[in-house]
Amino acid sequence: MSKIVHCIRHGQSTFNAHYAEFGVDPNHFDALLTELGHRQVAERAEDLRRHPYELVVTSPLTRAIQTTMGLFKDHPAAPPIQIECLHREHLGSSCDVGRAPALLRAEFPHLTFDHLDEIWWHNEGEPGENGFVVEPAPVLEERVGRFRDWLSARPESLIAVVGHGTFFHHLTGQMLRNCEVAILEL
Repeated sequence: MSKIVHCIRHGQSTFNAHYAEFGVDPNHFDALLTELGHRQVAERAEDLRRHPYELVVTSPLTRAIQTTMGLFKDHPAAPPIQIECLHREHLGSSCDVGRAPALLRAEFPHLTFDHLDEIWWHNEGEPGENGFVVEPAPVLEERVGRFRDWLSARPESLIAVVGHGTFFHHLTGQMLRNCEVAILEL
């Protein structure tokens, strides 16, 4: 039996908007969606309503959770939402530094974060002048493989995964725009 995974990149974040305009990291740690990002999510939600998802998997970065909630809050299949940090974004910018599970739980009390470590984003090594540790490419590649294996082992046949551009590029070979969907068959 084949498994279909819809990889959905989050809506535009404050980091995305600032970087597009100025070309520099604005130090927006765990960036939020912009108003445009929320509109992108609302537009994509209508298209996704026709798919009978059995599971939604979202990154614990806030922009992904906000996207997930906007996409699936009124979805007719009412798929369960699971937080998974394996497909978090490649940590190369301030927006890719996450927040502690307690802070996420306070903002999104209907989701479960108890399985996450206190620091669930990449943090091995010495921080650079920007205040965070950049994730080495081999570490990202290994993580992409683990996530692919994790998806393959899931019992569901149709899964939505809400995540991030660089990670999805390594998983699917496609560079997605905000709220764009790539279909991965496993």
